[in-house]
Formats: sequence, C-alpha cells, structure tokens
Amino acid sequence: MARTSKIGGQAVLEGVMMRGESSMATAVRGPEGQITIESSRFTPSSKRGLVWRFPVIRGIVNFCSMLYFGMGILMRSAEVMGEDIEPSRFEKWLAKKTKIDLLKAAMAVALVLGIAFAVALFIVLPEVVVTLIFKIEALAPASVGVRNLVTGIFRIVIFILYIAACSKMKEIDRLFRYHGAEHKTINAYEHDEELTVENVRKYTTVHRRCGTTFLFLVMVVGILVNSALSFLPGYGNLFARIGYKILFLPLVAGISYEFLKLFAKYDNILFRIISAPGLWLQKLTTKEPDDSMLEVAIAAFNKVAEMDADPDVPTTKFVMQKPYKTLVERLEKVLPPDRFDASDREWILCEATGRQRSLLSSTRYVSQEVFDKALALAGDRAAGKPLQYVLGYTEFYGYRISVTPDVLIPRPETELLAEKVIAACDGKTVWDVCTGSGAIAVAVRLKGAPSAVYASDISPEALETARANARDNGADIEFFEADLLGKDELKADLIVCNPPYIPSADIDNLQPEVKDFEPRAALDGGEDGLDFYRRLADDAPARLNEGGTLFMEIGIGQKDEIARIFKNWQIEFFEDYGGIPRMAAAVLINNKE
Repeated sequence: MARTSKIGGQAVLEGVMMRGESSMATAVRGPEGQITIESSRFTPSSKRGLVWRFPVIRGIVNFCSMLYFGMGILMRSAEVMGEDIEPSRFEKWLAKKTKIDLLKAAMAVALVLGIAFAVALFIVLPEVVVTLIFKIEALAPASVGVRNLVTGIFRIVIFILYIAACSKMKEIDRLFRYHGAEHKTINAYEHDEELTVENVRKYTTVHRRCGTTFLFLVMVVGILVNSALSFLPGYGNLFARIGYKILFLPLVAGISYEFLKLFAKYDNILFRIISAPGLWLQKLTTKEPDDSMLEVAIAAFNKVAEMDADPDVPTTKFVMQKPYKTLVERLEKVLPPDRFDASDREWILCEATGRQRSLLSSTRYVSQEVFDKALALAGDRAAGKPLQYVLGYTEFYGYRISVTPDVLIPRPETELLAEKVIAACDGKTVWDVCTGSGAIAVAVRLKGAPSAVYASDISPEALETARANARDNGADIEFFEADLLGKDELKADLIVCNPPYIPSADIDNLQPEVKDFEPRAALDGGEDGLDFYRRLADDAPARLNEGGTLFMEIGIGQKDEIARIFKNWQIEFFEDYGGIPRMAAAVLINNKE
C-alpha cells in the first residue's frame, strides 16, 4: 500500500457513512436517484479525555459510541428514502407532555432490543446448547477450556448462519453491496488511486479494518477471556456463566479493538494468519457493488477527506424526499374533501412545488421543504383564510396579481368591468379610482391602448401592493394616494371605480372568508352601501374631460338606486356572468361645471 487512511465507514440504507479524524459524512442515493450528503464534525480522539486514548478502555468507549451512532445513521438514512409515518395523537400528546424526542426514544428502544437479541442469540443460546451437550456422560469430564472452545465455535457457526440467512433479504443484500463499495473506495485510496468509479471498481471488497473482522475477533478473544474467568465464584452455574460473559463483554470488545488496530498498522505473516478468518467472513458481509453504489461511497469519502483537511468546509444536511402521495394524503386530512374543494389542494400543491396543475399527477417525490410549505399553506386555508391570500396571488385578466390582506381580492366579474374600459380606452387617459391591488389598472394598461393610466387609493398599504403588481407585470402606471377623486389637478377621459358597496349592517353576515380577512374599508359602502356612488356623482364631473365616461362596478340589487343617483347622467348597465346587472357606464348629459 502506498498510504494508509484513518477513514473508516459503515453501510447504511442506500448509502455509505465515512468517518475520519474529525468529521463524518453519510452519502445516500435518494428515491429520485440524486446523491445527498449529510456531514458533521466532532472532536478528535487525540483532543478528548484519557478515556478515549487509554488502550482497551478506548475500545470499549468506541464500541458503545459506534453502536449508538450507527443506529442513528441507519434511521437517518431511512428518512432520506421518503418514508413518512405521521405520529399518532397519542404519540404527539406523549411528546408534548414528556418533552421526549420520539425519534430518539425509538432509536434507544431499537438499540436496546438489538443488543438484547444479540445477547440471546450469540451468548445465551450457545451456552444453553453447549451445556446440554456436555451433560452427556462421555463428555462431562471435559475441561472449562474445552467447553469454552466448543461454545466459541458454536457461536461462530451461529454467526455465519445468521449472516448467510440475512443476506437472502433484498434490503440486506443491498446493504452488503454498499458495504463492499465502502471497502473498495478505501482500498483504492490506500493504493494511491484517484477515486473514480473505474479505478475503485477493480479493488477487493475486503479490508483489514472491517467491523466483520472486529466481530470475529470479539468471538475469538471471548474464548480466551472467558476461559480465564473460570476461577470466578459460581462459574460452573449456567446462569452465572451467562452473566459473567455479558458483564465482561465490554472488556472483550476493548481487547479486540486493540488487535484490530494492530492488524491495520502492521502487515506481516503472523498478523495475516491471525486476521485471515475475519477477512474470510467479510465475503459474507460484503458483495460486489454496482457503479452507482461506488459513486455514493466515493462521494462520502471525498466529503470526509475535504472536511478533515479544511476545518472551514461547512457541514451539510440531507435533502429529504417525501412521497408525493403522502403529501396529498396529509393535505386531504388538513383540507377534507367534504369542506374544501379539490382545487384548493391543487393550487396549494402548485404553489409549493412550483409545478403546473397538469404536471402534478406525474410528481413522485417532493423535498422536505416543499412538504412543509404545502402543509403550512393548507393550515392557513383550513383556518378560513381565502385561498388567494394563502397563495399570495390571484389571476386577473391573464396576469398574476399579488394580493395581501391590505387589498380586496379581485373577483371574476371585475374582469368584465376592465373589459369595458379596455374597449373604450384607445388613445385616452384612464384613472383607476380605489385601485386596491391595481388589477384593473394593470389590465387596462397592458391590454388596451390608453395614452396614460393613473391609479389612486386612500390606503398607502394598498398602493404599495398595486405598485408591486405594476412593476412585476411591466405596466407603466402613475400611482398616488387620494380619497376617492380628491386630486384637484387631475382630469381624465375615463374614470373607472370599483368602490366599497356593501351596506355596513350586512358585512357581519358575509362569508367568514370575506368578513374576517378582507379589508373592511374596501367593503363598507355606508348605511345603504351607496355612499361612494353619491360622492362619485358629485365629484366626477370636475374630474372628467368633456365627453368622458365613468365606469363603475355595483352591488347586486343596486341598479335602480344607482340610476336615481346618476339621474343627470346617461347611464348604461351591463350584466355579469349570471345575468345580473353588475356594471355601469355613465356619461354626464351636460358636462359643464
């Protein structure tokens, strides 16, 4: 070997974890085929307390540490694969009351159960079986050393059969192939190769510092240590013997760790002979990876090498992927189909994913960011907030118009009002009064051919939104603050106004989405809803050029009253999509002050 490496690793679900002197990185291939990497830093052993550097003790500490972190990395890699299990109400309640992180709690339980299973399979079972065997009269005189040797051999056999059986599972088979990719990558690096798929592919899946070799050493060292413990009180009793072996397992692990470090440090005939059985066992726990697996292992190795070399390299987090169908199911729980239209969920999905509605059905996975954003938007909608405010925009006359709680949401019938103005504005000046979001002004400026467009509102916040809409849509409009027609020096050929026209007493009876969220000032038209029309009838003559026209949107059932207010005007009414008079165009019969 041209060089040695202190980087070691572990296979995880669809990925590889590599750990260096001061950093670790886990690379996982996500469900969409992309490689995502999560990395972190830790204090090197050389800078930690004595417990991390003292022989044998350091092996015990490292063994316990890797058990915990290894389980955590496995569970973390599973999250990347997009599996999303919503906590039950009880789990949410328990987490809230106890302040316990359920994921960490589950990891701790899984670790305890895993250790319990390993103890039962590799310590208790061999001891019980061998004890029964040596009850045979011909074998009863055998010494403690012989019994421990047979127990150890039986334990190794169980281990081999267990690994062989596990490898038949599809998920474990892929895990073992990623294990092989990890070893190939480290071997290529230690042979001074550039880490490319082509170079890494040719190396062996076996490595001297593998955890499989460590486990074999634990079993061999266990035979020696357990034989040395035979002087302990009650060692001849089955339950006492099992207890002693569990109690001294950390010591066995610590001694085995030191042997493993020696095997990695020295390369001579003696160590080769001693480590050979462990290397043979690696043929069971590693398999030939494909090129995509090698890419993942190389990515993890390179990230750790980069971070170990440069302490300023930032850490990274996994880009999580969630199944799109899971997101749809969650949205249906937040926005039940019996209370909310399907289009609400679809528009929220469009906003969160950035995809067109026609492409939503082909979506398979979404990022965690998209997942969280969609649920947050759905939560706002479930609270009664109008969809347009939830999304922050609406469509008006083919243009995207931003809307905030400071402006009224433009209605479809208002497009008909804009259409009338557009048809009459050729070469003329247009003044959009009570502009709100600026939707009418933007449509007239871009769809018509006016010589100039002015827009005013009494609300500074509304004007800010209107200016943003004009800017975003490329519409040249002059905005100013004014109370209705309160700008003495301005006159226009056409004035268009969608004023507040809801009677004050009726506002509290409107749908919650309207009365609770839309600005009251944009709704309240006074006692009978006609206050602003009276003001328009009084003030518009001084603001219209000769022959000018006043276009207005009116409320349902207000036609006759509007006609009376504008009795000195030539007025024409227009119907909305439902055949109801909702618009009016008024020309002053005698437009002289």
